[in-house]
Amino acid sequence: MKKVIVMMAAAAMLFGACCTKQCDTPSISGVVMENILARKSVRSYNGDSIPADVMENLLRAAMAAPSGRDLRPWQIVVMTDKSQYETVFEGNFNMQKFMESGAVIILCADTVFTAPTREDPDGPAVTQVNHLWRDDMGAVTENLLLAVEAYGLGACWTACYPYPDRMDPIKKALQLPATVVPYAVVPIGYQDGTTQPKDKWDPARVHYNRW
Repeated sequence: MKKVIVMMAAAAMLFGACCTKQCDTPSISGVVMENILARKSVRSYNGDSIPADVMENLLRAAMAAPSGRDLRPWQIVVMTDKSQYETVFEGNFNMQKFMESGAVIILCADTVFTAPTREDPDGPAVTQVNHLWRDDMGAVTENLLLAVEAYGLGACWTACYPYPDRMDPIKKALQLPATVVPYAVVPIGYQDGTTQPKDKWDPARVHYNRW
């Protein structure tokens, strides 16, 4: 709860600073960096549900992600009815995490879009393949995970795409349109345990101006 209050205070400071054009950069950056570095993969939950207002804010944060050509291919399915999990996630070895969580978020992408082509921007709208949907969905997923951390909750990015054995049961059970692909499955809940973040900083992987 303390972390949530700190984040809310930081947000208030940010909006106030932006309005006056006097950003308190050290204070804001400190809170943001703390949240990013605190993110971890939580795999055990106590089963408590997620309040509706919290869930909406998590999804708002997810949809604030950058998107190539601003196409926003994301479609999000929020699962809370555990009686459906055995069907929707048939054969998925993450089932225990799903059942223990407060909700399971299925992040999907529409892989096509309808608009005039770049070659003929004033021409008729045509259906085209969105070649950037994977990039967009990675950004959406990370935004969701960071928002979860800010609320003092836990989450785990479990892969779905490109594994047919994980994608097909979801597509069939949820009757997804043919062009919509389930990209990632993210259980969210109140952590049951004390999972700690990993320090992944490695200066040997940083290259300045040349390899």
